[in-house]
Amino acid sequence: MIGSIRDIELLCSIDIEQTPESLHAHAIPEDVEIRPGDVVIVHDMPTAIGFGTRLTCARRATLRRAGPIERWWVEFRSILEITELYEVGFMPLAEAEAAIAAPGA
Repeated sequence: MIGSIRDIELLCSIDIEQTPESLHAHAIPEDVEIRPGDVVIVHDMPTAIGFGTRLTCARRATLRRAGPIERWWVEFRSILEITELYEVGFMPLAEAEAAIAAPGA
């Protein structure tokens, strides 16, 4: 539903790299803060670049602002989901050193 009251037209700085040193694609909206739940739709985005290539350019984009309930839900969910990244364990020092010395054993 592009064109709603919550849509903002803006420019995005695009940085795409596919080299032996890096593989990334960044789209950074200019002059606007992205908040939880917001969606950025980049128009006319390059879909592929050759290996060994880096592309930087600017493209038009539409920022779709999240409403207050959607923003709250994204913030709430993210707190629960980040706990899945935690893995804390304790073992005796000798056992830890043996695990490091012989990974997968």
